[in-house]
Amino acid sequence: MSKEAYIVDGIRTGIGNFTGTLSPVRADDLGAHVIKALMDRHPDLDKEAIDDVIMGCANQAGEDNRNVARMSLLLAGLPFTVPGETVNRLCSSGMSAAIHAYRAIRNGDGHLFISGGVEHMTRGPWVISKVSKPYGRDAQMHDSSFGWRFINPKMEELYGTEGMGMTAENLAQKYNINREDQDKFAYWSQMKATKAQENGRLSEEIIPVEIPQRKKDPIIFKHDEFVKPKSSMEILGKLRPAFRKDGTVTAGNASGLNDGAGTLLIASEDGLKQHNLKPMARIVSSGVAGVEPRIMGIGPVYATEKALKKAGLTMDDMDIIELNEAFAAQSLACTRKWGIADDDERLNPNGGAIAIGHPLGMSGQRLLQTAAIELNKTGKKYALCTMCVGVGQGYATIIENVNA
Repeated sequence: MSKEAYIVDGIRTGIGNFTGTLSPVRADDLGAHVIKALMDRHPDLDKEAIDDVIMGCANQAGEDNRNVARMSLLLAGLPFTVPGETVNRLCSSGMSAAIHAYRAIRNGDGHLFISGGVEHMTRGPWVISKVSKPYGRDAQMHDSSFGWRFINPKMEELYGTEGMGMTAENLAQKYNINREDQDKFAYWSQMKATKAQENGRLSEEIIPVEIPQRKKDPIIFKHDEFVKPKSSMEILGKLRPAFRKDGTVTAGNASGLNDGAGTLLIASEDGLKQHNLKPMARIVSSGVAGVEPRIMGIGPVYATEKALKKAGLTMDDMDIIELNEAFAAQSLACTRKWGIADDDERLNPNGGAIAIGHPLGMSGQRLLQTAAIELNKTGKKYALCTMCVGVGQGYATIIENVNA
């Protein structure tokens, strides 16, 4: 019996700015929206046939608490008999969710899965610890939207606790990546995303979100609002370093704090036949790797190495490379370590996270969805989707166009 896993379909919301249009919408409602919309696209699919809903989410400190996957599927109208699981591998949570489904199919644990991710960085709450003893004064308070919180002193001693921007600065220094090259890469991402927005390519991925307004018609949100069509090298060049006084990483050559959600329908071969579903892509292999936390952005290189080895493929076999652009410095460290050009035409053909945004738990879903669509539109065969992960990891997944 074949135990291959296939991506059948994928949808996502537009990606919102921090404190942007999606601000009024709860994380669990965003998750419910993309689950319901995915099922609505397959009206003949029995909801009870879904074996599990697996969603990535990196925060889980606010309205995304207590297993947001389960909350979202119930809010979406799936029967209570459908289980749900939330996974957290920080930035790659959405990709981890898809690979959880892939592994479940390979293990014979089911035939139909919804995977995906949700992140609402705008609505991430302030969190406060309890004191360690009565009337103690050691309570800590943190903004949970991004970064370290409640740090174990032992971790700080072992590896340091540099913020994500500083890890990008470390890579820029280690690999001699200058400011101009970072800004060029960021501008290239913005221009690709702008073109993809203007020609309707990105809208193919997006389902609208209706946001009610007091005494006015609802807002219909159906685009990625982080994209900056008016960006230029001149504008980028005027931005000050954000993390180190003499640094090279700026708000313009880094991804943002964003909101969004997305889902994938993943099926076994039997699931395809039983429910008359047509696949977009086959999940070929995946790889995950650990790296030194202070240079976490190099993680995709080592995760990709593992995924390629499992698949018996090389970088030359990859027709599309979806590399999540946490930072331009981090992305260029990876391209140079791979030995490919900074502007390799296979790289993020419709722009990356610097332009589109990076809602942490969702981004892995977006990479897989956009790669599957791009393979089918171009008739190309293989895509690599890969991303760095906070605290020093990398994740990679290879998919194959089954319609090529």
